[in-house]
Formats: sequence, C-alpha cells, structure tokens
Amino acid sequence: MMKIGLVDDRFIDLDKLNGIIAGIPDLEIVFSTTSAEEAYEQIKKETIDLLIADIEMPSLSGYELADIIHSHALNISVIFVTANSGYAVHAFELNVHDYIMKPYPKDRLIKSIERLKEKAQSAEIAGRLYLKQKNDIHIIQKKDIIFIERSGRSSTIYTKSEAIKTYQTLNELEGELRERDFIRSHRSFIINIHYVKNFSLYAKNSYIVTFEGIEEQAMITKEKVDFLQENYF
Repeated sequence: MMKIGLVDDRFIDLDKLNGIIAGIPDLEIVFSTTSAEEAYEQIKKETIDLLIADIEMPSLSGYELADIIHSHALNISVIFVTANSGYAVHAFELNVHDYIMKPYPKDRLIKSIERLKEKAQSAEIAGRLYLKQKNDIHIIQKKDIIFIERSGRSSTIYTKSEAIKTYQTLNELEGELRERDFIRSHRSFIINIHYVKNFSLYAKNSYIVTFEGIEEQAMITKEKVDFLQENYF
C-alpha cells in the first residue's frame, strides 16, 4: 500500500487530485490539504511514500517542500502538478519523479503513479543484502538495517528485530550499501541516518549515536557529524 500526501492551495485542483487517487488501487491518502505548512509537518514525520504538490503556494512552496525532502534524504517521492513551467530544471536537480503541467488529463497522473509503483517494486528487490554465513546465506532488507558494527573478525548487523553476525568486512558491506541513507560513521561502524535519534559527546573527536527502536549504540567521528549537519540535517 503506497501512502500519499496531497497539497494544493486551490481547492478545485486538490479535489481533482483526490478524485484521481481514489480510483487507483493500493493507494492510501494520508493527508489532503490546501496548507503547505500542514504538509510540511507531515513530511517531517515521514508518514508518506509520495507527495503530490503544487509548486506556487502562499508562504511555503511545493519546491521548498521537495527541497526539504531531498536535503534530509527522506524516502519520499515527489510529483509536481503545476501551472508554472519555470521550475522544471530545478525539479530535475531535486530528483523529482515527475513534473505535470496543469491542466492535465487524469491518465497523465495515473501513468506517472504506475511508473513509480513499478520503480518501487524494482527497488525493493534490489534493496536486499545477502549475508554470507558459515553454511547459508541470510537475506535482509537494506531499509531494515539500523547500523553495523565491526568487532574482532566478524560484523554484526542490527535491525529492530534481530542482530545478525557475518564474517564479511565493513569494507565489503559498505560496497553493498551505496544508498545515501548509509554512511561509514567510524572505522568500526556503518549507520543508517534514518534511525538516528541522538548524538552524545563521548570524547574530543567522537560521539555516541543512539537509535530509534533499539538500545544498542554506535560511534561517529566529529568529522562525520559535521558532514551530516552540512549535507543531511
């Protein structure tokens, strides 16, 4: 089930979006609003998979919403539905899924969403990590990985539900985790930034990282904290 947020300051355009989305199976409208500020509060919670937004709205624009999603590396796709063609180049820079000009036939939006669903299914298949163990191969979804720790001759991969040991090195695992979500925070750790809850100063040049959902902790260097603040938060 793909979760969708809709925002357009013109009620007639928002009503059209609601009507089209309601006719597509396996979609759930999480919010539908004329307020870009309300949409902003929702995307901060990351409760949706897709945001469909007008661009030019009072006080906060659809472009600014997409910029927040991009700069915070949120796992939310964006479709712009707009009467203004002037943002097309910028939309490309923000990796927006589609840019649809008003007025548009409903099939134009339906096909765009169907393409996104196909893309998500492909990414889900590609988004698996195959862990070599003694006599078998353990398969986990990359999105479920909270962090990875190297200790001695093995690496431990922590998810919300389990901790899995493998003899693959952090360098090998880092090569498999090229997604923007994962960073090598320390020589002994790889972390998923989506689960980070807090950084606590540990020593002059290092911090302890705490995560949502688990008690185990990781380490991050001051250099990588600065990098995250500049590029993600």
